[in-house]
Amino acid sequence: MRVLAALGALAIVLAVLAGIFFFGGFYDVSASANEPAIVKWALVRTRIASIGRHEAGIGKAPFALDDQTVIHEGAREFANAGCVHCHGGPGVKWSKFSEGLNPDPPDLKDVANGRSASEIFWVIKNGIRMTGMPSFGKVGLTDDQVWHLAAFVKAIPKVSDADYRTWTTAPSP
Repeated sequence: MRVLAALGALAIVLAVLAGIFFFGGFYDVSASANEPAIVKWALVRTRIASIGRHEAGIGKAPFALDDQTVIHEGAREFANAGCVHCHGGPGVKWSKFSEGLNPDPPDLKDVANGRSASEIFWVIKNGIRMTGMPSFGKVGLTDDQVWHLAAFVKAIPKVSDADYRTWTTAPSP
């Protein structure tokens, strides 16, 4: 019984100290500061768990995501929606301002290999708090447009610089 009381007291002390640390202004919220390893670990684990839980009900795309027409449309959506500014693209560097984002925007080649299409769809549609990743569902992209983007992200590791340039360059009048 004493052990449980000691553990309870320790938990209360730790909660009070954490409250003082975060609510007392000791935690640096500036984008130029690196977060403590434990905070980074907790945020990453929370993000992974949240995406996994919420994307589960999405289901399958309404069309084949490996269809070249869908991937080309996704490339155009990627350029038009401004994704290239933060993430760059095949043969395209990200905009200078994205270097100031914290956390850094992920390399989409890693995302393509490490996430399912439905997870990518969920992130694009809903965004991720405190990362700079906006909700493209809130800005008016339709589910089909978001699926096009997810198809393109999944294809990015295989897209050449020349193909991306061709797919995103408007034909001359």
